[in-house]
Amino acid sequence: MIEELKRLVDNLCTNVIVMNEQFEILWWKTHPNLSLQLRKNISICEVLQVNKNELQNNTIISIDGHHYKIKLDSYLFEYNLIFLTIEDIGDLSNNQTNRLICLEEVLEKLNEGVIVSDRDGSIIYYNKAQEEMEQMKKNEVLNNKLWDVYKYNRRQSEHAHIFKTGKPIYTKYKAHSKTDNGPQYVGYSSFPIQKDGQTIAVFSISHTETSLKNKLLETIELKRSLVTKDLQVIGNTNGTLYTFENIKGDSHVLKRAIEEAQNLSLYDTDALIVGETGTGKELFAQSMHNFSPRANNPFVAVNCAAIPENLLESTLFGSVKGAFTGAIDQEGLFEYAKDGTLFLDEINSLPITLQPKLMRVLQERAVRRVGSNKLIPITCSVISASNEDPELLASEGRMRLDLFYRIAHASIYIPPLRERAEDILFFINHFLSTYQKKYLKQNIILSPTLSKTLLSYDWPGNTRELQHLIENLVIQAKSNETVFESFLPYYLRKKLSITDRVEEIARPLKSILESNQANYIENILVRNKWNITVAAKQLNISRQSLQYHIKKLGLVKSEEVF
Repeated sequence: MIEELKRLVDNLCTNVIVMNEQFEILWWKTHPNLSLQLRKNISICEVLQVNKNELQNNTIISIDGHHYKIKLDSYLFEYNLIFLTIEDIGDLSNNQTNRLICLEEVLEKLNEGVIVSDRDGSIIYYNKAQEEMEQMKKNEVLNNKLWDVYKYNRRQSEHAHIFKTGKPIYTKYKAHSKTDNGPQYVGYSSFPIQKDGQTIAVFSISHTETSLKNKLLETIELKRSLVTKDLQVIGNTNGTLYTFENIKGDSHVLKRAIEEAQNLSLYDTDALIVGETGTGKELFAQSMHNFSPRANNPFVAVNCAAIPENLLESTLFGSVKGAFTGAIDQEGLFEYAKDGTLFLDEINSLPITLQPKLMRVLQERAVRRVGSNKLIPITCSVISASNEDPELLASEGRMRLDLFYRIAHASIYIPPLRERAEDILFFINHFLSTYQKKYLKQNIILSPTLSKTLLSYDWPGNTRELQHLIENLVIQAKSNETVFESFLPYYLRKKLSITDRVEEIARPLKSILESNQANYIENILVRNKWNITVAAKQLNISRQSLQYHIKKLGLVKSEEVF
């Protein structure tokens, strides 16, 4: 019997010493790292250098600087055998207590909330992140029933349901707790903990809307860096020129529109871009394509207003030979775009007779070529753009309601420039810098009067109109020259009621009418960068006299921000 026990110990146990009742060693099995001078028939007290009365359960001993815990058990009483096991406190693989301490510490440091319940519905674990999300205290939650803590009927318990089915519940979004700030919504998934095929506990992992948003922003930022890095390659292969990096502006509403567009780009869904002419709808559309998983596939753009009505149907959907005079077998743009993006610009110009067919294509993801009954599947994404309010179009009968509802479920609104005052200032500076570099000019300054005029103008042509205007001003001006209202194109001067006038550089001050003195002196000062001596000489007055007029007329040197 003893020999069989010895073989069992040799096969199964580690760090075990078998002794008689006098604590004399009979045999042992220990790990090679455990440096003990073990010999048969000597006392374990001599080996461990302890007294007999110190040999008790859970006694801590030190061997070569490592701490171990002793356990004593008696077996086979007829042989008076004592088993002494030595447990390494630092060995996590065998020390269950320390493993639990480590695991609990890990769970407490997670950003995700964790809650665990047992078979009776009692909460047995509730980590710090869950406390913060639900704004409840751990000591008020632990050892209480789920339905008592969260105030619901026991039969509604998802944990109880998982105990019955053994199946997890994924991706729920619900408010289980309420505070003075209202319901505390969290996203969560719940899972069974099973042993030997039986569910012994259930746990949920929770996250807040903020954490989801942060993950989305991280994804967007990573996607942005990848798109920027590959821009040159993408632009040469997929038919685009722009990414979100090319969309400029300082206004909050524009940045919000960019964020919405980036968010939509991550999902494989059709989208509608609404904005006045000149707001950059195609710039957004190209950027969305390059930000999406379809970036390596073609971007195909078509302006619905630029193609005659009798050719638009075959252009979009394709045709077969003989369908109409001169028709040939030809794929339409929906097919041509393949796995890329088809951009339908000015969809508000699409004839009402073609709208039902477009609606069917978007719904069925298949086209019929003109003159054919064969359905051809399409795999492209569709981005539409309208320079008019789609709701107004629908109310006026120029857009079918079913088409409107189909394309407007994911929409982006680009505000006009007149609603983004801070962007007007940004673009004036941006385009001045851009076109001075392009035309090899420098130090071109807008007069304060012209600057105020541009900032107060409503820009019906939006960014495109402002861009072309600044380019025109830079072309007209010379380096180191101040640009006045007289440089504006005729249509704009007429619209703004700016009279043609010759702003002479040097005339005696006395010959200028009183009503024009302030404007004239200010222009001379700006031209000379507020050099009082030079300006006074051009005005043919003394330096002191000029300073008197500056004070009298309330002229103030403005910052050259343009």
